[in-house]
Amino acid sequence: MNDRTEAAAPGPAGLSPGPSPDPAAGGAGEPRAAAAGPPGGKARGGRRRGAAGASPLVSGGWTPWLYLAPALVVLGGLLVYPIYQLGLISFFEYTQAQVSGGQPTTFEGFGNYATLFGDPQFWQVLLATVLFAAACVVSTLAVGCALAVLLTRVRAVPRLALMLAALGAWATPAVTGSTVWLFLFDPDFGPVNRLLGLGDHAWTYGRTSAFFLVLLEVVWCSFPFVMVTVYAGIRAVPSEVLEAASLDGASQWRIWRSVLAPMLRPILVVVTIQSVIWDFKVFTQIYVMTGGGGIAGQNLVLNVYAYQQAFASSQYGLGSAIGVVMLLILLAVTLVYLRLLRWQGEEL
Repeated sequence: MNDRTEAAAPGPAGLSPGPSPDPAAGGAGEPRAAAAGPPGGKARGGRRRGAAGASPLVSGGWTPWLYLAPALVVLGGLLVYPIYQLGLISFFEYTQAQVSGGQPTTFEGFGNYATLFGDPQFWQVLLATVLFAAACVVSTLAVGCALAVLLTRVRAVPRLALMLAALGAWATPAVTGSTVWLFLFDPDFGPVNRLLGLGDHAWTYGRTSAFFLVLLEVVWCSFPFVMVTVYAGIRAVPSEVLEAASLDGASQWRIWRSVLAPMLRPILVVVTIQSVIWDFKVFTQIYVMTGGGGIAGQNLVLNVYAYQQAFASSQYGLGSAIGVVMLLILLAVTLVYLRLLRWQGEEL
């Protein structure tokens, strides 16, 4: 009996095993897998039982919250309770008399808000705050993005020097930076007036010049964040894209406007919204450089205005109402930021 006859011989149960499978086609493993049990048997059942018996805290949507729980507890203690107290005080008549216990605290309802919205100075300060914050944001983004592009064009040593100088400005405390800028523009001893030939010009005397001086300081201490963030985004852009744009004859401005800016849009949204929040809450620079708001309050912003009402005038309820209004404005800006991220397909 030859080998072919032996291969065709019946098996022990009298059943023909059929033709020999081709090992190259992978068929040798299929009969063994079929003989191991029915399809969807032990293995599938085991996986199904494991998934059904898993804890919902592990397999469900609660796992991220378990990791975030410690941070949420800390944030709840540091943010939620103070915000609650801020909103609560804004509904009461709360002055120095109530703080000292000389008079009882009386519920005012929306009286503080009615007083605030009926004050023409509040609307002037709000408009000045919005315009000043917008100018700071635009200037900070322009300087930061321009220097970020410059970092990609210079060699290693100038790039390192620029980065260190920018980080030094970023790390300088606001009080220290404001004092230095006041000295630089001092009408008697400052070097800026001498270099520009302005004599004894007082920058903090006029309303516009004082806001401009504060704007320079705010941009100086804020642009490093934009520069570093945008520079990191530019370095992540494939070099082939920029080379292709250069070969097509695009200028540097056209490359930024048509290539880099669309690709860096998520990063630009983040730095813009954060700059809006920071510049809208400017306090230290205005308070230090203009002496608490300028002559006759001509350089007041909302943060300084709230400080004056709450602590200088001891109207803590009215100051709390200003704080609540600022919080609502910033929450609206944050919601716009989240909406923009959703439009851009970001998973929040």
